Amino acid sequence: MKVALRNLAGESVGEVELNAKVFEAPVSQPLMHQAYLRQRANAHLGTHKAKTRAEVDRTTKKLFKQKGTGNARQGSRKAPHHRGGGVAFGPVVRSYAVDMPRKMRQAAIRSALSQKASDQQIIVIDKFEMAEPKARALVSALDKLGASKALLVLGGRNANVEKSASNLANVRALQAGYLNIRDIFTCDQLVIDQDALGKIDAWLGGE
Repeated sequence: MKVALRNLAGESVGEVELNAKVFEAPVSQPLMHQAYLRQRANAHLGTHKAKTRAEVDRTTKKLFKQKGTGNARQGSRKAPHHRGGGVAFGPVVRSYAVDMPRKMRQAAIRSALSQKASDQQIIVIDKFEMAEPKARALVSALDKLGASKALLVLGGRNANVEKSASNLANVRALQAGYLNIRDIFTCDQLVIDQDALGKIDAWLGGE
């Protein structure tokens, strides 16, 4: 598949061939969904914690004598049904991590990129060059490219572009090595520079 190669002014400066193994792979909706749920689960910290009756600081003195009062027998203020007592069956610190084989994760990203390519939502530019971090300049460049809610995929560290994108609600900048299913799904356009395209090919096109 060939797409136009453009610059930040929105002008076409040639054509570039997209790797068919990466951008024309079979699209599997269940696989992409599984990878997305895995990423969401792995982002869940699981640091919630409620104290049990063994952990609360309450007296263990018997509230009243066992018999003769007419009340139900009680042994400790730490019991869950008392105010300030421990929590029964409360949340504990745990891991929500979900495992997924590497080849399945890569296949899911190939599916997502292929879906974007099929929908003509991939824009390839020659390079990102910004003299200074300026959100207004980045918005202007993206308007010329026809990208409003965009994921900028960079070949390497680019402080000016990353800082500019950090001030925009609908724009996210990401290095090619950190490309993931969630960010691909949440953008309308993928704006990829040539250097990043080569790294994506090396990462996903070899299998």
